[in-house]
Amino acid sequence: MFLNVFSPLTFLARRERGALLLLALGLACTQPALAQKKGKSAPLPAATGPQRLQPLYGGLTPAQAQQVVGPAVLADIDRSFPSRPEASKFFSNKGFEYLQENQPDTATVRFNLAWALNPQNPEPYRGLAVLLSRRPDASPEAIQALALQGLAVAPTNGPLLIDVANLTLARYEQSKKKKDLQQASDYTQRALLADSTNANAWQTQARIHYYQENYAEAWKDVRKGQNLSLTSLDFQFLTELMAKMPDPEGKFK
Repeated sequence: MFLNVFSPLTFLARRERGALLLLALGLACTQPALAQKKGKSAPLPAATGPQRLQPLYGGLTPAQAQQVVGPAVLADIDRSFPSRPEASKFFSNKGFEYLQENQPDTATVRFNLAWALNPQNPEPYRGLAVLLSRRPDASPEAIQALALQGLAVAPTNGPLLIDVANLTLARYEQSKKKKDLQQASDYTQRALLADSTNANAWQTQARIHYYQENYAEAWKDVRKGQNLSLTSLDFQFLTELMAKMPDPEGKFK
């Protein structure tokens, strides 16, 4: 629901450094698990399975996560990349590639490594939230907590803002509480303020206007999103909107 297509990142992204990645994967598999620190910030699902496959290594601090990655891997990364933030960007891009290829375990390892290298990179939080949303044992609160951690380091990140807005809308659909709808609207407005060309943000805004029973404005939002990207259209939502108010332009029937 959140995916973007990422372009390769410099010459390093055109061909994944096999030895480095195998080393990273291998050591992440063999390093002993560290005890989780009390008071972790994200209410992640109960830790099960290998630690490397748990979002943010099951709730470790960045310092603990770097111990899990291991000094040998970190040294190899430091030799291979100009900086750890640059390496983090590379591995988060690879995470999205593996996510699109339906390789969730490999994607999780890459996102976790990217986060350990640079906790200020918002993309690992977003990628892990996407992966967590596909798990049947994950609560909406846990998914939203990961996305909110990303927003904490990148408050104007449009895709993350819409992720959180959509999660809040899903909560509103269950709760019917006006505060949830208002909160979703606030996140969406922030996303549009950051980037008015975000087609998905306009479609989320359309849903908010729909729930506010402002169907004419919802159609305007749909059109704005459609003009920016046809792939942003949600035809199930369009069917629901047409049931309330036919398309003023008569294009959707």
